[in-house]
Amino acid sequence: MSKQKAVLSEEQNKTRRGRSVALAVTLGVLVAMFYVITIVKLGPGIMDRPL
Repeated sequence: MSKQKAVLSEEQNKTRRGRSVALAVTLGVLVAMFYVITIVKLGPGIMDRPL
């Protein structure tokens, strides 16, 4: 079994990078959205709780 790597063209590399950036941005937006929703659902009373 020989291991050969696929050689991608410049256009394929550019497309792959674009998809990776889009995926990273989407993931970042989802994380930020979950964070904001969690803070909103907890409400302002979260700062007044006893420790």
